[in-house]
Amino acid sequence: MARCCRGRDGAQRGRSHPRARGAAVIGEGAGTAIDIKALLGLRHVVHNLQSARVHRTAALPGPIVTKRRGRGMEVDEVRAWTHGDDVRHIDRNTTARTGRPHVRTFRDEREQTTLLLADFRASMLFGTRRAFRSVVAAEILALAGWRAAVLGGRVALLAIGGSEPLLLKPAAGDRAMTRIIGGLHRAHGEAIAAPFMAEAPLAEALEMAARALPRGGTIVLASGLDSAGIGFDDAVRAATHRVDLRIALVSDAFERTAPRGAYPFITPEGKRGLHIVTHPRAEAGEARIAALRRLGAHAVRFDAELMPERQMAMLGRLHGDDA
Repeated sequence: MARCCRGRDGAQRGRSHPRARGAAVIGEGAGTAIDIKALLGLRHVVHNLQSARVHRTAALPGPIVTKRRGRGMEVDEVRAWTHGDDVRHIDRNTTARTGRPHVRTFRDEREQTTLLLADFRASMLFGTRRAFRSVVAAEILALAGWRAAVLGGRVALLAIGGSEPLLLKPAAGDRAMTRIIGGLHRAHGEAIAAPFMAEAPLAEALEMAARALPRGGTIVLASGLDSAGIGFDDAVRAATHRVDLRIALVSDAFERTAPRGAYPFITPEGKRGLHIVTHPRAEAGEARIAALRRLGAHAVRFDAELMPERQMAMLGRLHGDDA
């Protein structure tokens, strides 16, 4: 769908209008630009919440225990010895107690890598409450990145929307997240300044992200998905065979609640037309989430009007916990 420059509710586009009506001031740009200081400050939000839940470690980023048998320090099981087992793993206590050789097997500990995939294409430079969807996407990804970093994982970034994709390789720690946030800021600024052009299919970015990760890594994609382009569903299905794909569906309030009617629009190329709304977009969003889950991805809707502190609860749902 082509985006209006100004709708009946006063919605505005980033390049034509620097400020969305009624947007809360969250830093320089009043919701149209990424606030580096605010994203750095989200570390404390994540750290405080994770500290309150240190006993809940299942399925969290960082040094994790997997079901794959390996030679880590966590004992998986003690079982009877069979031909081919490594004699170095014989459990002496169990062997002595039972009179039969038993061996220990171990769970493999691996450092989890999370890649943040930021959709800053033209369709995301839009918002009617608090901030552009692109800015909200950056907030969600910063929360996800800090979550991974606080738990000891490595974090990478792929941002699209400017003239060229921005890819930052995986690294660990606070210094890595500072670099990631700087990358989000730079990529978003380039997207705002870039001339209008046909949007590249999101499938290309998803394929690039999957190639940049080791098998078993995690991709967190933040996008509205209303301009995903051709081949996206196939790319999702392929990615889930190699990595853990989690999609934050960024939703603007007007998109969910627009009354039925005909809405005039003008495209960046000057084409005018009418967009007919016949049913609430919220229903379409829920259907999209259900379809993504059937493809093997984890998907949750994030309402753009919510502040980052409240988005953290949605991020917990996206990761299958109560973070």
